[in-house]
Amino acid sequence: MSPVYKFSTAGSFATSRTLYKSALAGNAVFVPNYTVGAYDSIATSTISSTTATVTFSSIPATYKHLQLRMSTRTDFASATPIDVYLEINGDTSYTGYRNRRLKGDGSSATSSSSASYDIHKITPAASSTASAFSGIVVDLLDYANTNKNKTVRYLGGADLNGSGNIVFGSILWPFTTAVTQIKLSADGSFVAGSKIALYGIKGD
Repeated sequence: MSPVYKFSTAGSFATSRTLYKSALAGNAVFVPNYTVGAYDSIATSTISSTTATVTFSSIPATYKHLQLRMSTRTDFASATPIDVYLEINGDTSYTGYRNRRLKGDGSSATSSSSASYDIHKITPAASSTASAFSGIVVDLLDYANTNKNKTVRYLGGADLNGSGNIVFGSILWPFTTAVTQIKLSADGSFVAGSKIALYGIKGD
């Protein structure tokens, strides 16, 4: 690496220079802004016994976005992955939601849509491979902005020892109301070992 010199305001090259080993010599130290995009843990539900629903309420409006991270399994009598339902602000009317998703099972890919709020066909159930859980990440974008309809996107999957699904999708909740409550349920109930955590994502 070539040497780096700092020159004084007067003098010649030969007499008024200082040798530095760093190319940052004379520059202010750059301190990254780690606030923007940082995550705060808001609440976590670790399920120790069969639980029908998990609700996060009184969600603060101080973040840019929200994120759910879920590892789930239910006791529903099925050998194939089933739905988890994400209900916003107590709205159980299927007429408001719009859901689009792409699903792959290792041999084929399919797309579908519905007026629903389900995180589609990811979570293992009672007859699925023993001890298998899903992994799901859900983002609720601009959740506190009262000038925008609310958009949810989700990505998740479950490996069932040679079978299972991976799903990418989005849900539109066509209201500008700030999201203050999220209720999660499923076909059947969540079993012990399931875990659902809510994070706030900071912004400008």
